[in-house]
Amino acid sequence: MSGTHPLVRLETVLLIAVGGFAGSNLRYFVELTIPSTLGATFAVNVLGSFALALILTEASTIGALSDRAKFVFGTGFLSSFTTFSTFVLDVVSADPLVGLGYVVASYVTAFVAVLLGRTVVARAIAPRMEVA
Repeated sequence: MSGTHPLVRLETVLLIAVGGFAGSNLRYFVELTIPSTLGATFAVNVLGSFALALILTEASTIGALSDRAKFVFGTGFLSSFTTFSTFVLDVVSADPLVGLGYVVASYVTAFVAVLLGRTVVARAIAPRMEVA
């Protein structure tokens, strides 16, 4: 069956839904675990940045993950796990100085998490590159 067959498209939609279900429930669990809304949103956005960097770097270097896996984890799970709307609401609801610090800390830490994710994948493939 080709990737454009209706059953393949339906399967992809359902896999994204399963990933979204898992991501949103894990996000809720983090909210229960970390009592601060700022802290919980910060944690999921940084972890999501790290995970997305792992997935995208793996896809561009190793390519072991299937397209379906990328849909489940990237589009489904991570898009439900992380949330920009809550981030913005947290910023505008906080004291202006706290909000500003939160924006700076979130962007800097998420950026570092992306670099760390890319580094993890690069180091994972480095031993294979030396053997080849």
